[in-house]
Amino acid sequence: MISITSEVIDFDNSLLDIEIMTSETKSPQTAFSNLLRTWRSRRRLSQLELALDAGLSQRHVSFLETGRSKPSRHTVLQLGEALAFPAAEVDAMLTAAGFATQSFTARWGQETRLAVETSIEHILKGHEPYPAISIDRMWNLLKANIAAQDFFMRFGATGNPNLLRELLQPGGIRSRIVNWDENARALIRLLELEVARRPNDTEAQNLLVELLTIPGVEEAVRKPVNDNPTPVLTIRFQAEDRVLNLFSMIATIGMSADAAIDDVRIETLLPADETTRSWFLKE
Repeated sequence: MISITSEVIDFDNSLLDIEIMTSETKSPQTAFSNLLRTWRSRRRLSQLELALDAGLSQRHVSFLETGRSKPSRHTVLQLGEALAFPAAEVDAMLTAAGFATQSFTARWGQETRLAVETSIEHILKGHEPYPAISIDRMWNLLKANIAAQDFFMRFGATGNPNLLRELLQPGGIRSRIVNWDENARALIRLLELEVARRPNDTEAQNLLVELLTIPGVEEAVRKPVNDNPTPVLTIRFQAEDRVLNLFSMIATIGMSADAAIDDVRIETLLPADETTRSWFLKE
């Protein structure tokens, strides 16, 4: 005879979860449970630590990871916030749990998108006479101010819409970067971080594999790091009569629940010395 017991396991936003357990039933793991367990492991959190951060019980987190309980939409969002998910990973978790994505349901109207695009253009234009660009998570060029267009063309840009490929491919801009090895290593590390924060992003994973096959890139990545690194890594371009020393600042749009908007980065190049500053101001 099968014994059946009902047990209250958790209150989740006033919703009562009841677990029905039988001696013959095993709950299969789901896409959601696998993602949750993987992300918790990546964040190096125990089930108890994650539960406390998300406002859930440890038992509920355990049941979610084994597939014995199904999450509500609100629970997924709570877990996403506790795990510091980027918007795209929140979407992936919602999809795995059987819900519409956050980006799909977000009320980003045409007026809001126009405001964001206008603001980005304002920042790029306001950064003149120094280069400034807008890119996505894959470093595909979205927008560039006039200074950036002129600068990259002057230093051998081929017009590749992906800046990682542009900077890492032999010839072109790469041949004009004095400290290319250092910057190649830094760029690959940035892409590796992007892959790490989005384990489901196969597009970024494929790009990383591709870039590591470019001649000289893997060797640059494997080079020992300087024991006394400078506080800020600069990129040094060989001009006709001098070396231009630039550093970058990267900004993102804050508080975004839309994966497409969350992907946008604004990178501004700034002179690291007076020689470089005067070069831009005279051009």
